[in-house]
Amino acid sequence: MDCIFCKIAKGEIKARTIIETQNSLAFLDAFPLALGHSLVIPKKHYEKIQDMSPDDNADLFGLVHRVVSMVDKITGSTLVAVHNGKASGQEIPHVHVHLVPRKSDDSAGPIHSMFSKRPKFSDEEFDGVLRKIKSN
Repeated sequence: MDCIFCKIAKGEIKARTIIETQNSLAFLDAFPLALGHSLVIPKKHYEKIQDMSPDDNADLFGLVHRVVSMVDKITGSTLVAVHNGKASGQEIPHVHVHLVPRKSDDSAGPIHSMFSKRPKFSDEEFDGVLRKIKSN
């Protein structure tokens, strides 16, 4: 497998490691959106969160909880983001959580600013998707 995050987890590619556990690793993003932009990954390869084992999921998000407190001290506010699959914007098909220090003047805006064409849904559409999600 030619996954850059797997290579980082195995120590084949150098990373600026913040902290690691047996199953997860936190390190500085090599192409940061802000100073302190960090990534937290499972060491085992998973493409999507729902593919992860319960133990790896708990370990990953436990480490996210620890590291976000550390990163948050940089600016006092941190964006926590996961792109879960290619269509959502995931560029590397390995689960990774972005921790991006934010400032009010960083020009990034809220999540809703990512979508220039915000859809409008009817009550029937909301109710239909709610039923679909709950039935899964």
